[in-house]
Amino acid sequence: MNTRPVKEDINSILHKLLLIGLVLFSAIESIAELKIYDDPYICSMHPLLVNEGQGRCIDCNMRLSKLNGHKPGTPLPPVSNIYASRENMMYVHEGPGTDPNTESTLIPIIESPIYVPAEKYKHKDEHKADEVTELQAGTLYTCGMHPDVIQDEPGTCPICAMDLTPMKAIGSASSSGTIEIDPVTLQNIGVTTTAAVERDLSVELRSNGIVTIAEDTEYRVNSKVSGWIEKLYVNKTGEDVQKGDALLEIYSPQLVSAQEEYLVAAKNAKLLSGSSLERVRLSSKKLMESSRRRLELWDISIRQINELEESGIVKRTLTLYSPASGVVLHKNAVEGAAIKAGMDLFRIVDLNSIWVDAQAFENELSWIEKGDAVKVVSPYNPDVNISGKVEYIYPFLDKKTRTAKVRIVVPNGKRDLKPDMHVDVNIQTRTVKNAIAVPKNAVLRSGNRDIVFIELGEGKFQPQEVELGLETEEYFEVKSGLPVEHSVVTSAQFLLDSESNLQEAIQRRLQQRSAIKKTGHEHH
Repeated sequence: MNTRPVKEDINSILHKLLLIGLVLFSAIESIAELKIYDDPYICSMHPLLVNEGQGRCIDCNMRLSKLNGHKPGTPLPPVSNIYASRENMMYVHEGPGTDPNTESTLIPIIESPIYVPAEKYKHKDEHKADEVTELQAGTLYTCGMHPDVIQDEPGTCPICAMDLTPMKAIGSASSSGTIEIDPVTLQNIGVTTTAAVERDLSVELRSNGIVTIAEDTEYRVNSKVSGWIEKLYVNKTGEDVQKGDALLEIYSPQLVSAQEEYLVAAKNAKLLSGSSLERVRLSSKKLMESSRRRLELWDISIRQINELEESGIVKRTLTLYSPASGVVLHKNAVEGAAIKAGMDLFRIVDLNSIWVDAQAFENELSWIEKGDAVKVVSPYNPDVNISGKVEYIYPFLDKKTRTAKVRIVVPNGKRDLKPDMHVDVNIQTRTVKNAIAVPKNAVLRSGNRDIVFIELGEGKFQPQEVELGLETEEYFEVKSGLPVEHSVVTSAQFLLDSESNLQEAIQRRLQQRSAIKKTGHEHH
């Protein structure tokens, strides 16, 4: 009987059994090496990075998300069996399901827009749970919406239910508001400084103005008696007249009677001048003087009165003369027209000197003083460039434009400037000598106070309240609160101010917490 084939079959079977045993042993050994998790947290961007309990991702430092649906005491599922919410990428789940907040169907995490494949991890060979950063002991947590909420452990805000986040500041601060920032952060946020130095401050104020008539060169000619205009010597608006030029001849019965009375009084005074009675002589003389004064008060010139006295002939009309030189801006006299006493007949203005009413805003008024030099320029005629000076600053504001009117006197011999013309005005204001000045972008203005940040060196900055004075286009005058030659921050000071205020609030909050804990311990 041949037993060789039977022995070969037995050896083959034993060999196969041995191989199966080795495979099972290897599988059992691999299963034994799988880490068991009771409460795993993974990164939504790097799902291979897992931690038992809360923590932060070692690749992106993002807060880990709880793996919902995981059965405690089992290994982590493969990435293909991890799902995430479309609306909230921080919600992850083992296996398919729905988002309990939005009731939307979960998608595989590998289809998430923030998913990062394993080959792109920074720590490719360090995907172990013990390498996920744990939450540091002593870290404080706060709410982004309610920074006064500070807790020792992670959790949710008692006010808005948002997840609390670790407090991470760009620097540290003292209770006085001084903050300290490391050099790298300083460079990243772009902090720049400049020294507060003494400088001469001045400003050229530019405004618009309207040419107006100089009120002190305006004259109105009217008749003091009623009558009729017999003849006009000036019968056109815009004519130039000189002082003493004849304007018109007026017939008035009152004037005729006054002339007759004056001639009678003058004749009697002459006849009675040799009387032995002093009272008679004085009475006749006073009567003549009274009649003469009445003619003068009716704007009858002395020359006309002397001619009347010499000739002894009463004139039917009398002439009215111009009281000043200028231009006739208004004429209300028509030859043959009846006029009444007090009626305006001519308006005469001297345009050789003219006013410009410029507008100045409230913040500019502190710069302007009486006597400041001014350049008046026509926007339509480049040849018009006239020098003038500030004569008066009106003591009230226009309630609509919130500007004050500044009166500027300008010579106008060539008549380049005409009433109601629009012009550009450049006011050369006074110069403030040796004023401590800082750039305008160095000052934080809150309405209640003005703050600058002083550089103390070694990354330290201190907020300093200052009193501001005059303002130019580039600088503020600092009247008090800032010694000269100190460097002030000119950029990123809003970040420093926010950090300073935040750190002060944190310090106060921590002091309150410490006081409460101390009181509680003492009570116990």
